[in-house]
Amino acid sequence: MSVNPASIEDYVCDVSKPDDFGMFWSEIMCLAADIPLNIEMILDPLRSSDGIDTYQVFYDSLDGVRVSSWYCVPKGKKGKLPALVFLPGYQMDPPIPKEWARRGFATLAVAPRGKLRSMGQFNPGYPNLLTTNITDKNTYSYRGFYVDTWRTIDVLLAQDEVDCKNIGVLGSSQGGGLAITTAAMRKEIKAASSGAPYLCGFMDAIKLEDTYPYEEINDYLRVHPEHYDLVRDTLSYFDGINFAEEIACPIIMNIGLQDNVCPPETGYAVFNSIGSKDKELFVYEGHGHEAGRYLQTKVICEFFDKHLKNDEIDV
Repeated sequence: MSVNPASIEDYVCDVSKPDDFGMFWSEIMCLAADIPLNIEMILDPLRSSDGIDTYQVFYDSLDGVRVSSWYCVPKGKKGKLPALVFLPGYQMDPPIPKEWARRGFATLAVAPRGKLRSMGQFNPGYPNLLTTNITDKNTYSYRGFYVDTWRTIDVLLAQDEVDCKNIGVLGSSQGGGLAITTAAMRKEIKAASSGAPYLCGFMDAIKLEDTYPYEEINDYLRVHPEHYDLVRDTLSYFDGINFAEEIACPIIMNIGLQDNVCPPETGYAVFNSIGSKDKELFVYEGHGHEAGRYLQTKVICEFFDKHLKNDEIDV
């Protein structure tokens, strides 16, 4: 069901925004901008089909890490295509996004560093991604992981068939958290969908739930209790709540009220922090971490059709 934001209790998580938050990420983005993408796009006949061309795509990211992804485009396209970036969950590898291509979108599904197809230079394993270098914001694992996802927009912008004015981003769980940060950091994003967002309200989540992946942080702190303040400080630079106010595009979010992985309290908090005037929250009673996915899928499809497609596109 849809909830009017004005009726939502004012949930606030225990997260403060560092004074140098903007400068920290601005410097990292400048570093990334100086790295050539070196895009390699290889048609994969085995994974293509009558109506869809599937490509293996590789590009360079922060620290020289080579990132892989899948790219699907509908065959017989005419004119420019709206585009989507699909962002993966914590333990999943990105699917080949054929279904979105069948709907008329050029779609890139990225495997950031540490994922199966992008672990040659960085492989913390699972668990461990969440806590690798967690006491130092300058080397924390998600520093490069976030940039890997943000660079997907540059990959799409380099494709002749992509309508650069109609790019969207979507994901659930970790993908939902990454959709928040990507929509905040990349102003080219015209519409975003975030499901059961992870990476939001870290320090509240580890107190509200005892499930993984957040429990990795509790495991770490049980061994290193003296690092609590360092961990909290590092995570404040990566918390989706601190990114959310920069989102200006239309965005939809969905949460499950019985989610014991990403607590609904943190979902409310990040939604309330989103800066966009065009935002809508879908709350599913009786649903857990899947956050009403089988019901929300139709909503998401209609949302991207409305915001990214135009009458000139003919597929």
